[in-house]
Parts: sequence; C-alpha cells; structure tokens
Amino acid sequence: MTEHRHPDSPLLDHCPQTLPRNAYVTESWFVQEQVTLFSRNWVCVGRLADLPPGKIRPVQVGPAPVLLCRDAEGRVTAFHNACRHRGAELCAHERDLGKLITCPYHAWSYASKDGRLVSVAHATPTGDFRKEDHGLVPVSVAEWAGFIFLNLSSSPRPLLPDVGLDFLKNWPMDSLVTGHRHVRDLACNWKVFWENYNECLHCPGIHPELCDMVPLYGRGIMSAPEAPGWTPGQPRSSNLKPGAESWTMTGAPCGPVFPDLTAEERQNGYNFVTVYPTLYVVAHVDYVRSVRLEPLGPERTRLTAEWHFPAETLAQPGFDAAEVAAFAKIVLEQDGDAAEMNQRGLRSPAHDRGRLMPQEFDIARFHDWVLTEMEASA
Repeated sequence: MTEHRHPDSPLLDHCPQTLPRNAYVTESWFVQEQVTLFSRNWVCVGRLADLPPGKIRPVQVGPAPVLLCRDAEGRVTAFHNACRHRGAELCAHERDLGKLITCPYHAWSYASKDGRLVSVAHATPTGDFRKEDHGLVPVSVAEWAGFIFLNLSSSPRPLLPDVGLDFLKNWPMDSLVTGHRHVRDLACNWKVFWENYNECLHCPGIHPELCDMVPLYGRGIMSAPEAPGWTPGQPRSSNLKPGAESWTMTGAPCGPVFPDLTAEERQNGYNFVTVYPTLYVVAHVDYVRSVRLEPLGPERTRLTAEWHFPAETLAQPGFDAAEVAAFAKIVLEQDGDAAEMNQRGLRSPAHDRGRLMPQEFDIARFHDWVLTEMEASA
C-alpha cells in the first residue's frame, strides 16, 4: 500500500516496533507513568455542571488523592487530599463545602477558599510552628469546554487538546447537560484502550454496526487520506452512510441540530478531539459524547462515557437519553472486549514487542508521546 503513498498521506513509510511488553503488565512501569506522565499533564475529572456549587468531592489524579471544591459562587479550587498534620484523608465522599475543611482525625481546619491553616484544634504547638507554613497544598485547575482538568505540576504547561482549544467553539459546550452515563472497569492497561482508539484496522472485524454507519471504517481506515491512491483535492463526501446525520440507532438526530455548526462539521457527522492522557470528546450535530479513562493498575482501567445534550433536547416529550446512547455503547462494549482480549495476549512471555502497520501512525505518535513524557521530569 505504501508504494503509492502520497507525501501528504499520514501513513507510515515503515513498520516501527511497539512499546515493550513490560509497559502493559508491570507495576514498576505503571508507577513510573503515574509519577511522570500523569503528574505533569492535565487530567480530566468530569464536567463543571456535574459538580454543584457548594460541594467538595474527592478525586484521583495520577498517584495523588485530590480535593475538588466548588464554592457557593461557583469558583473551583483543588488541594491535595492530605492533612498537613499527619497526612490523614480529609474527605472520603462528596459532601457540602462550608467555610472550613476540617480533618476528621484531629480536627485541624483549613479555609476552603485558599487552603490556609485556621486551627490546630486541641493541639498546643510550640514557637517553632508557623500556621502559614502548613496550609493545604494546592493543585492547578483549568476549565475547557465545560470540563474540569487538574494538574499536579507546580508549573503546569498550558492545556492544549490535539486539535486546539477552539475546535468545539461552535458547540454550546458550557450549557450542555449530562443525560446518560456508562461506566465499565476494563481488564486492560490504559494504553491498550488508547491504541485501539487510534486505529481502524480492527473495525471490519470488531464493529459491524459502526462500519455500516461509517463505510470508510469498513475499509480499515479512519480517513480518506489513508486510502490507496489518495491525492489532495479529491472531493469529500459525508463520513456517514447516506441518510444518516448522527450516531444514533437510526442515524436521525435526536433533537434540534446545533445551529452554529459549519457545513463541514455537519458533513463530518462526528468530530473527535483528544486530550491525553484521560479524555476524548466526540461532537455530533445533535449531542456530544465524552469518554474519560482512569488507570486503576497495570491491567485495570475505568472507562466513563457520558452523553451531553441541550436542555431543550432532554425536555422533549418521551425523550430517552439511554436510547440515544445505545449505538455508541455497542461500539464501546466492542472496543472494551477487544482491549481486554489484547491485554490477555500481552501477558504471554512469548510476546516482547509487536510491529505497527502503516495505518497505525497515530499509535506510533502516541507511543512517542508516552516515552517523551516519561523521560521528562515531573
């Protein structure tokens, strides 16, 4: 296929090796990822609209338990979930956020607004103890497209999705409401799921429903430039099959089409944006879907998929968000099963490294990103 590859084609001109087997099965590799890659990148922890004002919630960011706070005015802050006294957990479940965050162990109290230490309760510190030196340790917060991101780095880099911060500007992301949620704990390494996401060679054998909806996927490619003989300037057609406009069981929109989309965004039928290491978003003409990944161990990953709708769509008589989600859930379950199958094979001592095919260019880029992030200091 690559003999007639156009210079602008994304196809690889060689077959590079994959990451080694250890990257997917060993605790030591997983721990190293947590203290480098997951500690210096922006980790998505959910939607702003799903964290009500006046609430505090414990979340996990890489290796660190974190307190996510939203005050009564809607301002979001975050702190490491550890008391500065002896490290006790400050919050175990979502609850109301008052003016103070009080440790349930020895009652040290911190101002919820800025984390400063207010009281050491019954303790009697000596003169060498300074309250101002023992406030909660802050965690950086960023908001984008209605999502909340946290970063453990003391000097975080700017948040930058793969296709830019403005990619979803024509969707009313901040006002969308989560109408359906699907959670599955996968028996696979988090990278295995991302690798599956980054290629479509598996699509003809794994996704019959998806290949019917997106005929291009039935050819084992993700985009027209991957096709044999592709050249720039060829006319574009809709990615979806004739008559389909969105990823629903019928292909029909589930409600009003977003009014500000460009002709190209509507023609695409689906628009992907990725924020490694934890989030991808698929924007359709009538709703938006997000998928978050949380590594739980070398061979365990929690997948949380959510479907976000305009309030007026959810208010339609007889509307069923689960029915809208049914199509993508079929695809996600198939992807999850494939990832777990891949993981079971990776345990074989006979497997050291694999080889990527030209169509797996995005996996090669992902592997390069993983290695670069792990080599960099946290």
